[in-house]
Amino acid sequence: MKISSTEFKRYSKQIVLKDIGVLGQKKISSAKVLVIGAGGLGCPLLLYLANSGVGEIGIVDYDKIEISNLNRQILFTSQDIGKHKVNQAKKVIKKINNKIKLKTFKNKINKNNMDSIFKKFEIICDCTDNFKIRYLINDYCLKNKKILVSAAISKFDGQIFNFNFKKKGPCFRCFMPEIPKDEINCETEGVMSTAAGIAGTIQANEVIKAILNKKKFLTKEIIIFNSLYSSFRKVKLFKNPNCIKECVKR
Repeated sequence: MKISSTEFKRYSKQIVLKDIGVLGQKKISSAKVLVIGAGGLGCPLLLYLANSGVGEIGIVDYDKIEISNLNRQILFTSQDIGKHKVNQAKKVIKKINNKIKLKTFKNKINKNNMDSIFKKFEIICDCTDNFKIRYLINDYCLKNKKILVSAAISKFDGQIFNFNFKKKGPCFRCFMPEIPKDEINCETEGVMSTAAGIAGTIQANEVIKAILNKKKFLTKEIIIFNSLYSSFRKVKLFKNPNCIKECVKR
């Protein structure tokens, strides 16, 4: 893939970095990334993927925009209320860079439609707030050896995971073997807008690292932060010997 003179100028501040260069920018431009959920996490993630020059982006979301979304879902304005998130997200990204190949899916993820949506994308980003969907995404990516970059937020807190299932390591079920009895999400717990921005931005950073195939993967660690106290830490994540068979046999 060639980098045009316009693209060279546009991404010059990335290309000048020795860990990216022209070759790295070509990798970014050739990457295919699927973002599941265009909410508080998906919005900043999509913005940074688009502005970094990711060549092909898929967006999955079946929701319409509500007024309560606007404090953290930074792709949308009050004029977008009642419209589908994927449609409005596509419009914004096209304004950023109309050369990006965009595929939108106005679907709720389930076992029957996952393969048709996921199969052409190399990196899957979980920006959902539903544990059942998280497990479905995890299991599919594990079985099909995809890279899964996942994030979660609640109140002032955030967690970011990067599972490279092309290599040996733990999965999301190793971290949380069972669905919690009480559903925890933004609707029930509340969330600070900046926490969503921080988590979504770190998630985007992990995606770019995965595209560039940098050695410093987060695959066996979790980033945990609290935006109220500006505290960040990494926690080791180990493979659970009682995890699902696809995980244990690796």
